[in-house]
Parts: sequence; structure tokens; C-alpha cells
Amino acid sequence: MDDLTALSAEALSRTIHAREVSCREVMAAYLARIERLNPHYNAIVSLRDADALLREADARDAQLARGESLGWMHGMPQAIRDLANATGLPTTLGSPLMRHFVPTQDGLMVARMKAAGCIVIGKTNVPEFGLGSHTFNPVFGTTRNAWDASRAAGGSSGGAAVALALRLLPVADGSDFMGSLRNPAAWNHVFGLRPAQGRVPMWPAPEVWVSQLGTEGPMARTVADLARLLQTQAGFDPRAPLSIATTDQLALGCGENSSKSAPQPRIGWLGDLGGYLATEPGVLAVCEAALSRLQAAGCAVEPTAPGFSPASVWDAWLVWRQLLVASRIAPFMHSAASRAQVKPEAQWEYDSAQGLSGAAFLRASVERSAFYQHLLALFDRFDALALPAAQVWPFDAEQRWPTHIGAVQMDTYHRWMEVTIYASFAGLPALSMPAGFDTRGLPMGLQLIGRPQGEAALLALAARYEAASADLLARRPLAAH
Repeated sequence: MDDLTALSAEALSRTIHAREVSCREVMAAYLARIERLNPHYNAIVSLRDADALLREADARDAQLARGESLGWMHGMPQAIRDLANATGLPTTLGSPLMRHFVPTQDGLMVARMKAAGCIVIGKTNVPEFGLGSHTFNPVFGTTRNAWDASRAAGGSSGGAAVALALRLLPVADGSDFMGSLRNPAAWNHVFGLRPAQGRVPMWPAPEVWVSQLGTEGPMARTVADLARLLQTQAGFDPRAPLSIATTDQLALGCGENSSKSAPQPRIGWLGDLGGYLATEPGVLAVCEAALSRLQAAGCAVEPTAPGFSPASVWDAWLVWRQLLVASRIAPFMHSAASRAQVKPEAQWEYDSAQGLSGAAFLRASVERSAFYQHLLALFDRFDALALPAAQVWPFDAEQRWPTHIGAVQMDTYHRWMEVTIYASFAGLPALSMPAGFDTRGLPMGLQLIGRPQGEAALLALAARYEAASADLLARRPLAAH
């Protein structure tokens, strides 16, 4: 039965619908694998009772016997990151203050995946309040990297990425504010896609007009699975007024647009922004090797200068991030006793925002607008912009965050993730692809940033890369064999 977990999500869906395997057998295979591996890696939390899950799988089999299918995820196990609501399961946000909160309504993305037929088996672990790309919290502990359990898994979608890499799930959902889909994907050798602003609406949400830097999105082991899950998650919802409509065009990322007969895609390689971004040794070289595979697949790659002031963009980013994060943290800062249970990094975000004025926020918004227009001009020359998906290799899991990159001191708890802010700040789609490994066998990813609402083109590029990188992408963590 364990072989069932080696199938891609699309292949698993076809096998289930052809009645070649039962939903019960699929559920049993995944639960057995979770029982064997999850205690060591701690990717999945709040796991539901196995007997209850098997009964739900039986009900899915009964539906198929009647000729009924809910959708392509019919009978497939899915775990929801612990920042999103799934009815009847705790949404702890990794905080002891939320340990006992159990929602009575699904979040919009969860509802859409359930409507496609998935069976929610539990949650995936996250950092406290989703802050910082290292998945540890005082409720569930630390999630370990799939390739080296002594190393960090990334975050906030760290549990999701590890569960994918270890084949504890067919596909996974995540979210991305400051690289939280891309960084863990890079560190666990899977694909992660941050959708364009508004593509995957988030509900419930206390504020729907300004809070647009974070977005939910898909993670997968194959490009076809990534595209399929994005289709399920995406689409306009009137409760999210800035959400955008979607069409079947999202599926074309894995179709004819990925063929070598299509116009030659042009990729601008931004590297470390001319030395601005502190980067650990080997990261750029591994990403450049990945770009060589794209060249072999028919893409044109050109190193290019950013042409904007990264320092000014960072300063504007800090204003936006601190304001938005502070609004999320505010309900937990009402008393000294409550504040004492909030991690220091979240306290810093909240305190830093207290002196921000409306005028300062508008100045940062003007800077953001100019930055967006500059990237639009770069897309007159390029179809995608390339950067590393992370500036450091997976670090020691006992470390809270990297305080230095080489001789460069990090002045905030998230400065070492600066490479991820550009797609987020511009509201552009960005896709992290497995790029390769260092001499220790630690993974790294290459990040491609696309045009506005350009997910289909990014998926097409990723499909080219996938076809040219079969040997690399076939590598699996030792525990996943």
C-alpha cells in the first residue's frame, strides 16, 4: 500500500476514479506512512482519529460505487496549514493563546478543496502567528527538514512542505506573506506557488481592502499537481472584493504552452541584486545551474541589473509589513499576561508599528507604486525575473533565525529573507522550483517572478524546467524511500 503515496496527485486521482484502488486503501497507506515518519519530523499536527478517517474514506468509496464523484480530489487526504480554519479542528496559529480555538466554519480555500472531494485529516505545523521562516512554536514544537532532521524546514508553510517531501500528503496548501510558500518549498525540494494578488481570496478576514500582502496558495511535487490545486483554490468571491476571476487558462501551464515550439521565453537573472543581498556561498551557483537547465529547455537567460533601490524598497516594505502584522497581533496584546505569551519577534512587529502615521504609510505606498511600475517596465524585456528562493541554506533547527549571513549582521529577525519581498510587494505571482543541492545534500530553490496575473506562463516555464530536470527532481529524502 505504501506505493500509493509515491503517485502524483493527478495519477492518484485517476487511479481512484478508475476504481483500481479504493479510497480506504489510499487513506490507510497515508496514515501508515504518517504513523511511521511524522513523529520524527513533526509536519502534521492535530491528526484526526484513524477510524473516523477510514469511515469517511468508505463513504467516498460508496459515492463512487453510485457513480458520484465530488471532484478530482475525491477521497484524497489533505492537511490544512494551522493558520487556516477547518471545521472541528483547532486553529492554534502556533500560539498558546489560541490552543483551544476550534472554528465552526471552514475558511474559503478549505471549503473549495473539500468541495473538490478531499478528506481533511489534520493540520500542518506553522511558526507562531506564521511569522519567521522557521516552523517552531510552543504548542506543537519544531518541524524538521525532510532532508536533514537537524535543520529548519522553513515556514510558515514548513509543515506542508515537509509533509509533501516525505509523501505524507499528495498535495499541500500554504500561505505566503514574506516567502512562506517559496522558502519552505526551496528547502524541501518541492514546488511552491505564490499566486498573484487576489487570485486566491482569503476568507474569513477582518479587513479586506489593505491586507493584500499575504495570500494562500498551492504546493506540490509536480507542476501538473501545482496547477490543478491552484485551479481549485482560485476564483472570485464577493466577500473578498479585490479578488479576481479565474479561468481554465491556469491549466495551460502544463499543456501546449510548455512545449519547445512556443516563443522563446526570456528570463532576467537578478541574482543577489548586484551584491546588495547577502547570500551564503553556493546559493547563486546552484540557482545558475538551474537556469542552465532552463536554457537547455529553450529559454533565453540574461543577467540584468535590478534598476531600483533595494534599500528604499525594504524601508517601504517594513512600514507595510509592520502595520499589517501589528493589526493581526493587536488582539493578543491587550494585557501584560497575554503579551508575555507572544513571541518576541511578534512583539517587535507590534511595537514598531505604534508610531507609524498615516502620512508615513502613504509615503511607503507611493514607493511601492513606483517599484511596481519599475517591474512592469522590466517585463517589457523579460517574461520572468529570477532570484534565489532563499539567501541561506537550511540552518540549525535549534537556532531561532540567522543573525548573520557571512560577515553581514541581520538587523531584523527576517532580514535574511529579503529576497522574497519583491513579488509580495508588487502583488506578482512567484514560483519556487527545486534548483539543486549543496555538498551536504541540503536543497535550494530558484524563484521565478511573473507578470501581473501571469501564473499560467510561470507554470509553463516550470513545466519546461521539469521536463529538462527529471534526474534532479527524482531525488527524494532518504526517509521518503
